Amino acid sequence: MKKTVAVALSGGLDSAVAAALLKKENYSVTGIHFRTGYELLPGNSTTAGPLSRVNSRAQSAAEQIGIPIEVIDCSEAFEREVVRYFADTYRSAQTPNPCMVCNQRIKFGLVLETAKTLGASTLATGHYARIRQEANGQFCLLKGIDQAKDQSYFLALLSQQQLSQAMFPLGTYTKKEVRKMAKELGLTFYMESESQELCFISHPSYKDFLAGMEEFQTKPGEIVNTKGKRLGYHKGLHAYTVGQRRGIGIPGPTPYYVIRLDKEQNRLVIGYKSELASKECMVTNINWIEGRPPDKPISVQTRIRYRHQEAGSILTPLDRYTATVRFSRAQYAVTPGQAAVFYKGEQVLGGGWIA
Repeated sequence: MKKTVAVALSGGLDSAVAAALLKKENYSVTGIHFRTGYELLPGNSTTAGPLSRVNSRAQSAAEQIGIPIEVIDCSEAFEREVVRYFADTYRSAQTPNPCMVCNQRIKFGLVLETAKTLGASTLATGHYARIRQEANGQFCLLKGIDQAKDQSYFLALLSQQQLSQAMFPLGTYTKKEVRKMAKELGLTFYMESESQELCFISHPSYKDFLAGMEEFQTKPGEIVNTKGKRLGYHKGLHAYTVGQRRGIGIPGPTPYYVIRLDKEQNRLVIGYKSELASKECMVTNINWIEGRPPDKPISVQTRIRYRHQEAGSILTPLDRYTATVRFSRAQYAVTPGQAAVFYKGEQVLGGGWIA
């Protein structure tokens, strides 16, 4: 009996190729397209209408591959779990990472549960990452082999249970190979369709998106240097992130960078690049993929944002969900609210939020 696998079809190239590969490998494949409530119709600036209006690209992909597709409405959960988290994090003067929350709570939460009701034992996505099951039954999350495309960082919050029901068909391929397969499979319609990092924002910037939320209120305040000297005024801390250089609007002998967002006094603290360097940070709410923290300090490679070169560091657990990370070399723009993900070689040990 063929194993049934559901594929989260976004309408982009990667998920379409993942579905086609699984069908070619003789799996029984069902597509699932989940609606967030923030979809845009082609050529339209408004969000998509009734649930019956399936995303045209996802629908076309399913038809071309020859698999059924189920459309589910995740709009209420997406608003609650992802969009509110996004706004609340900015409101608290930190920088959110909504993709990680969506993977944990929506894709491998609600969508996975739906997949199981459709008879699927596994949910596949187009992520460039890999899973390996060890002899003891534990599941390991590994980097995708394409270093330039590896997306294991965004999956670091998944649990053992979730990994046991996940599949990443593209993890052993490079992006170049995937594009070549797309041509061979006749999926050229999707060649220019890449998933957006912030799929729910159609505004020119996230700041415009937040400004459009009735409950999100901006609060102007002072811009000060690291010694507390007032240099100007900001229109709201949500418009800045640690390490930002452009858009500060304060001239100086050398460029200013955002050093810190002081929520207590509603002040934007700016300074020079040398003042951005950090040797240590604290990480909270850590998800340990093996289910428990190490019992002593260990040497790891830590990635403090997706486009960050992993840094050698000593990870010291303080309790079940908290650890300090001390970098072997100072790192720039260690940003509260962003995820820190810990690696041992190609294996993801876990990840949490920079405090």
